[in-house]
Amino acid sequence: MTSTSAARDALEGLALGDGFGERWFPLFRTPREALDRIRARRIPEEAPWHWTDDTAMALSVYGVLTAFDAVHQEKLALAFGMTYLADPGRGYGHGMRGLLPGLADAPGGWRTAARDLFGGAGSFGNGAAMRVAPLGAWFCADLEEAAEQAVLSAEVTHAHPEGIAGAVAVAVAAALAARGRGGPAPAGSDLLAEVTDRTPPGAVREGLGRAAGLDGATEPWRAADLLGSGQRVRAADTVPFALWSAAHHLDSLTDALWATAEGLGDVDTTCAITAGVVAARTGLERVPREWLTRREPLPAWVAGAEAEEPGR
Repeated sequence: MTSTSAARDALEGLALGDGFGERWFPLFRTPREALDRIRARRIPEEAPWHWTDDTAMALSVYGVLTAFDAVHQEKLALAFGMTYLADPGRGYGHGMRGLLPGLADAPGGWRTAARDLFGGAGSFGNGAAMRVAPLGAWFCADLEEAAEQAVLSAEVTHAHPEGIAGAVAVAVAAALAARGRGGPAPAGSDLLAEVTDRTPPGAVREGLGRAAGLDGATEPWRAADLLGSGQRVRAADTVPFALWSAAHHLDSLTDALWATAEGLGDVDTTCAITAGVVAARTGLERVPREWLTRREPLPAWVAGAEAEEPGR
């Protein structure tokens, strides 16, 4: 059993968070100025709020799910490669700029190419985590399957165990959030504790444990200082804070985004993760219209009853 409506909402929320977060980068004349604007809840006036590689790769994941109801790794690799070649200016990281072009011609090459990144260690970045919330929502009826499918989705680009663990954590969080649509859901430290228990051992899991023990009343900038704000572009430096913010704002997407933005750092990615998880529960109905009209639209196929197979 899958939840396509929750997955679609997670995708829409992820893209909103991505575009909202990305707009803060040009405003960083100084971190203090950005922080003052965020605390005053002055939305970025410049439009559109363009989304980045976070959303571009999430679209590939969502497209493969709509076509196959599961992660087919070669299909996903092809989608990633074709999407990159069609629009490489979405802010992809160094590792992905080296990996993805080759997947458009030889999608099976991910099995060696992803493992060869970073001196053979594979990537432990936040890329697999930033795109996976729709997948978690899709498989919300079965947390084990959500975790297993998250592993499959991550391995195509992030072979390091920490990169994979970040994806598992976000997928499980999104699944738990989607399960609470229209009713009670685990939130705050309860949600974080369950996510921690289902995340493979390592630095990501340790960070989630710290997040579970951190009071929800902690100021977001302080939480980011303690947990990491994505500034190091590692899963372990990104996922714990993003999920802490989501867990403590699970009923308000806009509140979640303001709190996450206050952490500064890799704002588009932390906001994409947070918003993907929260929107899996809330949808976007209570998001102000001015936010939605500023966000760059998603491709037309997303709104269709049946999505085309990505990379076709």
